[in-house]
Order: sequence, then C-alpha cells, then structure tokens
Amino acid sequence: MDVAALLISMGSMGLLGVLFSVGLSIANKKFHVDEDPRIAVISEELPGVNCGACGYAGCVNFAEYLVKDEAEISTCGVASAETVKEIAGILGVEATTAEQKIARIMCQGGIDETAKKAWYVGIQSCLAAHILSGGEKLCEYGCLGSGDCLDACPFDAIRISKNRLPEIIESKCTGCGKCVDACPRDVIELHPESHRLFVLCKNHDNPKESRKVCSKACIGCKICVRAVGEDQIFMDKHLARINYEVYGNESVLPTDRCPTECLVVIKNKKAAEALEHTS
Repeated sequence: MDVAALLISMGSMGLLGVLFSVGLSIANKKFHVDEDPRIAVISEELPGVNCGACGYAGCVNFAEYLVKDEAEISTCGVASAETVKEIAGILGVEATTAEQKIARIMCQGGIDETAKKAWYVGIQSCLAAHILSGGEKLCEYGCLGSGDCLDACPFDAIRISKNRLPEIIESKCTGCGKCVDACPRDVIELHPESHRLFVLCKNHDNPKESRKVCSKACIGCKICVRAVGEDQIFMDKHLARINYEVYGNESVLPTDRCPTECLVVIKNKKAAEALEHTS
C-alpha cells in the first residue's frame, strides 16, 4: 500500500470535514430563526395526544399557530376549560371555548336486529370486511361491528357491546374525530353536545327493502316529519333527517310514534358517567 497516497486521502477527507463543518456553522447562524419561547410553554399546557382534531399536525404545530395568532384556542376540543384559561393567559387574549362535540353511532343494527347475507370469516376489521364482501349484514349502510373505531380512539372512549355495536363513553369523548375517519361505512358522526334528537339510521333503501334488512331501520314513513314544525325533520332518499338549524328543544318529540324506534332522544349521559366514575 502506498503510504503517501493513504496520507493524502486521509488529509483530504479531514479537510473536507472541516470545510463542511464551517459551512454548516455559517449557514446555521445566517438562517437561524429564534423560536418564540411561548410555543414550548403552550405545548406543555396542551394535552399532547396529537389527535389532529384541531386541524393541525400536532400539539406543537397547533401551539405555533396560536402564537402567530392564526388559530383559535377553542379549536382544541381536548383541552379542559382550565387549560384554555392558562393558554389564554400566556397569549394575553380572552379565553373562549366552543361547544363540546360528541361522537354518535348512527346505527342500532346489531346482530339481534339485522338480517345476515353470509358468515364473514377473515380479518376482524370493518375496513377489510367492507372491501372484501361488505360484511355479514344484509344492510349495506349499517355498522359492521369489528371495532375499527375502538382501535382508532386515543381516549378509550368507545366500547363494543355484546350486540356488536360500538358505544360512546361521553365523559371520555373529546370529539377528535378519529373514529369518524376509521369507519368505512360513515356510521359515526360528530355532533354538538346539545344535539339530543337523532335518527339512528343511515339506510337509504326503499321502505320494503329497509324492513327486510333491519328491524331498527328508518322506513321512510314520514310520521316524524308530519309531527313537528315545518322543515324541522325532512326526508333524504327514504331516510328521515333532523334539520338542527331550525329544530328547537321546545319542539314536540315524536319518538313514541316511530314504528321502528330509530328516532331517539339520547339523554345527557356525561354528567351521570362522571358521577358514576367518582362514586
């Protein structure tokens, strides 16, 4: 081996290393941007779950936009009222909160209520069943019951009932929307906590077909539409829907007239769950 050539190679590599280091050091000083110290403080105050419900890449990214006054504190549905107050104090703004949103399962078609078209044997995933065969149930709109929403929930706010339907634990739900994204049938919706009247069905089949597939399906009878004020409940391809923009709490609740009991009032379970948890 030529010792002189080896020494030259080693020297060249060392010189290149020094040059690159100097260049990076100069670039770092030239392009360095001082980070607002409030970003780190606010990031510590935020829940840190990085659920993305605020619409930003994570809690740190959300904190950056808050400091730049390009985001609202109320956008974070996970933060408690106390946390919102602390962050508002750091930013020097008034603390504002938005109405809490809760995930709602818009289906009552469990294994006891729905007709089956086949037995599904495969990966226990709603998405897999939906893609491969549409699952076991004859209803093409209903919950598949394999729990993709449960796996997606970062707050342990969903459980699966014995009837193979997801149930929302209101006291834990933050309205992050992860379960909504995970559901291949669009069965889960986010609603303000004040929304209590629901048509728990997504079936758009004609009345004859909907009766066949599920005992809890909306059959488009329009009884609820006629029982309330104008435009408060309307029909959408054989499916009754609530117009929350005009529907008020003072309105008549026609739930007792629904022949399939798909029109229901969900009582405020959040306070009851919290009380049960502390007792």
